[in-house]
Amino acid sequence: MPDMTNPLENNPKLMSLPQAVARREELKAAGRKLVLTNGCFDLLHCGHVYYLREAARLGDELWVGLNSAESVTKLKGPTRPVQNDLERAYMLGALPFIHGLFLFYTPRLDAEIRALRPDVYAKAGDYTLEKLDASERAALQDNGVEIRFLPFLPGYSTTKLIGKIAAASAAGAL
Repeated sequence: MPDMTNPLENNPKLMSLPQAVARREELKAAGRKLVLTNGCFDLLHCGHVYYLREAARLGDELWVGLNSAESVTKLKGPTRPVQNDLERAYMLGALPFIHGLFLFYTPRLDAEIRALRPDVYAKAGDYTLEKLDASERAALQDNGVEIRFLPFLPGYSTTKLIGKIAAASAAGAL
């Protein structure tokens, strides 16, 4: 009889916040550098993969705080996310340079930053220090986290990808 469990539920990189905090303490004790980033990652595209690979080069492990579906809807509107939490986490977990994932349920990551105290926080180059949410910026600065803004691959965004799909659908190409 075939295994009927949902393979998306078996994601060894997906952790609860308490698991992530415990794993962070292990990394710190071993002198390993943690890089943290976050986002919706609704439809994984080349721009995401490029940015995440570059972020991973900043330390020993890259972890992604993944906005929950509820928080994506609050940030992006009622038609988002396109993919659910498990689908988005599965796609990110398949990338070899991502070592850990956790979901967060509020629009901002400040509590998780304070709990994890990463060594480096990375965001794509369309952000600046001034564009970071004030509570997230305060959490980073209060914990002495190095903030890095990385170049992003121009021309790639989830919004553009959704637009292309909608145009193809309207043209009868789908």
